[in-house]
Amino acid sequence: MLSIGSGRLIAVGFAAAMLAGGSLAGRTLARPTPAGEGRAGLEHAEPTTTVYLARRKWHIDVGFAAVDLGPLAPVSAEFPAAKYVFFGFGDRHYFLAKNHNAPIFLGALWPGPALILVTSLQGAPAQAFGEAQVVELGLSTAQARAIQSFIRSSIADPAPYANGPYEGSLYYAARQRYSALHTCNTWAAEALRAGDVPVRAGGVVFASQLWRQVRKLSGTRVPAPGVPTLLSPAPESP
Repeated sequence: MLSIGSGRLIAVGFAAAMLAGGSLAGRTLARPTPAGEGRAGLEHAEPTTTVYLARRKWHIDVGFAAVDLGPLAPVSAEFPAAKYVFFGFGDRHYFLAKNHNAPIFLGALWPGPALILVTSLQGAPAQAFGEAQVVELGLSTAQARAIQSFIRSSIADPAPYANGPYEGSLYYAARQRYSALHTCNTWAAEALRAGDVPVRAGGVVFASQLWRQVRKLSGTRVPAPGVPTLLSPAPESP
């Protein structure tokens, strides 16, 4: 967990790189019906898959119901009892460090190896993270599969790299590298963009930058950040 002073240090270091937040034009997430389908396209609408975004203070995870996992099914097989599975990106040294002191924190600002933290839940996401810290987006099956394919391509090795920070979690080696300008939240925004979700990924560094966007898509008010209820021991990425 980062201190208030550490958060201010990031804010100062990244101020020049951040882009101004923009508004989103619409809230319809599913792909439009191709021209010419008419009523038949409405009568045979593609099923909706829920994608979950969970905020852990400075960090945002992307999750799915276990029954909806397609390309990520081999990973979810490690968690046979899971009802939901969440994926988050972070700096490898920071994730694995026992003490998140200043040298570890500052080291994460430079490009370095990353990990994907996979978290399994047996209860509802709102119970694990807190209701105000979960956003649900209804997407087409094709969109959800595209997001899952992005996450699967981010995993360098299907074999777990290390045990996660608590029961029901594992680390996997990531293909992308973590840096001050490509954080856990940049990665989450890129995952959504892979599924044609209308969010901005460029310039996204902080959780608040992505959180405002997904809250607008969900049609709800942006609440003040809170503390997760069950998963608070999880290390948030810097």
